[in-house]
Amino acid sequence: MNRRHFIAAAATMSITACVGNAPTAQPVSSGGMPADLRPVANADFANWVARFKSRAANAGISSATFDAAFANAGYLPGVVTRDGTQIQTRRTLEEYLSIATSDDRLSKGRVAIARYGNTLNAIEARYGVDAHIVAAIWGMESQFGEKRGLIPVVSSTATLAFDGRRGDFYESQLIAALRILERGDTTPAQLTGSWAGAMGHTQFIPTSYQSFAVDFNGDGRRDIWSDDPADALASTASYLARNGWRSGLKWGAEAGTGGPDGRTIQPQAGGVRFTVTRNFNVLKTYNNSDLYALGVGHLADRLGGAGPLQGSFPPDENGLSREDRLAIQRGLAARGYDVGTIDGVIGRLTEAAIRDFQQRQGLAVTGIASAEVLSSLR
Repeated sequence: MNRRHFIAAAATMSITACVGNAPTAQPVSSGGMPADLRPVANADFANWVARFKSRAANAGISSATFDAAFANAGYLPGVVTRDGTQIQTRRTLEEYLSIATSDDRLSKGRVAIARYGNTLNAIEARYGVDAHIVAAIWGMESQFGEKRGLIPVVSSTATLAFDGRRGDFYESQLIAALRILERGDTTPAQLTGSWAGAMGHTQFIPTSYQSFAVDFNGDGRRDIWSDDPADALASTASYLARNGWRSGLKWGAEAGTGGPDGRTIQPQAGGVRFTVTRNFNVLKTYNNSDLYALGVGHLADRLGGAGPLQGSFPPDENGLSREDRLAIQRGLAARGYDVGTIDGVIGRLTEAAIRDFQQRQGLAVTGIASAEVLSSLR
């Protein structure tokens, strides 16, 4: 099963959530978690858990493991809300690649590779997957370990199984999560992830963890949650290798730049064309999206020392190029505005800054990045 078909936009660590457009702010509890992602009393949920215990036992989960897992677990209303209202953000390829290879992400990636280069090279030697590809997935999924998710997986998957919209699927994820605890790979307190149950440095769901996770550092546990990313990175390489990654074959390249032979794709009309290989399709088993696979591939190339794309994209609907949008963000940041990551993608923070700037300048307040805003900033 493609582990991402059900959570393409759901995982907290996805690229659209990490950079550019931050989700609408939620009230935060004293513990640092949004209030709606902390357990609340729910008698029906408690009854469901009591009934589920026998099904877990039939699946081989001991009473001790079950009781420990649910000791501090509970119903999370915010998980149900997010599952019902998640929005598939439609980005152009230019925007997606701008986020994937922002200066901030590249800087963090180079630091991560400098620190864990020996580990990544050892993983490549064992599994045959390019170290920069593994590092790029790490960067796309959790900002190189910065955003692994803090929501208890037992609570999130149990809540979604109880809710019933995709009850059978999430019950299978909950059983797999309990098996992780049964095996002793981690503890209930450390078994955390996104609201949809994606876990660790490279965002495995529990069933994919069961199928592909490995103990690379040899400590007896397949630990994808700890600060040491070795097991998580090796598990990602294991996943790609077992899904058909061909060692020594590039994922693809910008068309016309002497890259490998393969089919040609152009995801954005009038934009850059790419030649892609079978390894591009393997990347899509991680997330079934051309944009995601191109983001991973291009980020991997940049982390490996390649420069920006040589081709260009057409102006946006407001007649601006990426350089124009970058100039707007930089101009606003120089005036003290918080625009988030400066990546040429106009998200909520940039829009709010534009509205305030327009009001102060006596311009029509639209929040739209336009030639008029650019001219006023210069």
